[in-house]
Amino acid sequence: MDALGGGGFWRSFRARGRNPRRKSTKSSSESSIGGRTTSGWSMVDFPFKQAAVASSLTLAGDTIAQARDLLFPCRPPAGSNAEDKDASTFQPTYDWLRAMRMASYGFLLYGPGTYVWYQFLDRCMPNPTLVNLSVKVLLNQIILGPSVIAVIFAWNNLWLGKLSDLPNKYQKDALPTLLYGSGFLSPY
Repeated sequence: MDALGGGGFWRSFRARGRNPRRKSTKSSSESSIGGRTTSGWSMVDFPFKQAAVASSLTLAGDTIAQARDLLFPCRPPAGSNAEDKDASTFQPTYDWLRAMRMASYGFLLYGPGTYVWYQFLDRCMPNPTLVNLSVKVLLNQIILGPSVIAVIFAWNNLWLGKLSDLPNKYQKDALPTLLYGSGFLSPY
């Protein structure tokens, strides 16, 4: 339970050269259970800066994507009934719930997760050489990319109440999303 007590999980991924904070003898979140002292999760050790930056970037990215969709709506597929409807009756709006869902993903999952990932990579390959950089980029594409896609699909489906659709979502969209994100496919 070190991950929840005293920042044990986050404490192991501190940046080099930083002195660990001194622990007080007992905080208000500590309790004694069966003669054993446990402590609550330390918010001081949570990577707020990385979480806030990731949240801001995911919110900005989603806002740009929604603005693009509002300004340049996709054409309906050929032969569909949507062509017959009057285009002026369709008034797309900004989806605030989607934007907050993406911002919460950035704050709660992506920011802290990538913080831990990059700290791990820096510990494994501390020297800034071309080989280490190449290996880090390769590991990002092989491990981090698919992991992020799996988590974001699950996060969105969870909040949309469509967890049962998740396996189909993975089968249909995971590989194209990974290839598009890697720069191997064009969205158009």
